[in-house]
Amino acid sequence: MEYTTLGGTGTTVSRLCLGCMSFGSGHDWMLDETEGKALVERAIELGINFFDTANVYSAGESESILGEVLAEYDRDEQVVATKVRFAPDGAHPNASGLSRKTIEQELEHSLDRLGMETIDLYQIHRWDDATPIEETMAALDDAVRRGKVRYLGASSMWAHQFAEALHVSDREGYDRFVTMQNLYNLAYREEEREMVPLCEREGVGMLPWSPLGAGYLTRPYEKDDATVRGEHETALGRPYREGGGEEINRRVAELADERGVKMAQIALAWVLSKDIVTAPIIGTSSIEHLEDAVEALDIDLSNSDVDWLEEPYEPVRVSGHE
Repeated sequence: MEYTTLGGTGTTVSRLCLGCMSFGSGHDWMLDETEGKALVERAIELGINFFDTANVYSAGESESILGEVLAEYDRDEQVVATKVRFAPDGAHPNASGLSRKTIEQELEHSLDRLGMETIDLYQIHRWDDATPIEETMAALDDAVRRGKVRYLGASSMWAHQFAEALHVSDREGYDRFVTMQNLYNLAYREEEREMVPLCEREGVGMLPWSPLGAGYLTRPYEKDDATVRGEHETALGRPYREGGGEEINRRVAELADERGVKMAQIALAWVLSKDIVTAPIIGTSSIEHLEDAVEALDIDLSNSDVDWLEEPYEPVRVSGHE
C-alpha cells in the first residue's frame, strides 16, 4: 500500500479509500454486516486505513456496520470520514440540510453509530441553498473546536460555491475544508475546468467518487451489461457515454490488453496519476475488485499513455451536484 497526507494536513491516509455506501440494505448490491465485515477486514489486511461513509447510507446502517468492525481494531490506526446533508425518506425536516441544528444533531447520531468520540473527516454532502454558508461554516468550526471533528471536507458543488465557503472560513477565522469529494474519472473530467484549479490553488486534496464511472470503465462498451449499481448511476443521468466516452472506453480496453491488466486498473491508475488526488473512493462490494484496485497502485502510466487516454474527451453535461 502507498500512503499520502490528507489534503494539506499532516494526517497520513492510504492512497485508496474504501467507500462504504454498499453497507446496509435497500438494494441488491448492498452488503449485510457479515459481508461488510469481511470487506473491511480484507481492506485493512491490504493496508487501507481510510474509510468513507455517510449518515444517509442505508439510513445509518453503513455507519453502524463500519463502526462495529473497526471497534475490533486499534481506532488510532484508522481514518474515518462521514457526511451530513441528506436524510432518509420520511425523516423529519431538520434531519436534512446544513443548518446548525441539523449539523449538531446529525453529528451526534453519526458518532453514536460509529461508536467514536471524534470523526476524522466530516464532510458536507453537497451544498444547501436553504442555509447561509456562514451558519454552516460556524457550526462546523464549533464541531472542530469541541473535539467532535478533526478535519472538514466538502463534496460535489459548483466551484464558485466552494470558493465562497473557503472565503467565509478565511474571513471569520474558521477551520476550512481540506478535501473535496467530487465526481472525477476518465469519462467525466468537467471538474478540470474550475474545481481542480481551485483545489490546487487552495491546497485542497481531492477524493474522487465513482473513479471507474460506475463500472463504465471496467468492461468494453460493446459488452456493457451494466451492474445494478451502474444502472442506478445511469438513472441519475451520468454522462459517461456522451462525447468521446465510447472511444475512451475502447482505449482503456486496448491499453489494458497491452499491459495484461484489467480495464478497471488502467482507469484507476489514471486517477492516481493526478497530483491533486489524495485518494479515490473505491465503492466496491467485492473483495476481488478491492484487491484489483490495490494492484493498480503498481501500474505506472507514462505521459504519453495519459495523453492518449485523455485525447478523445469532449465536454459533457455537468453531473454529480444533485
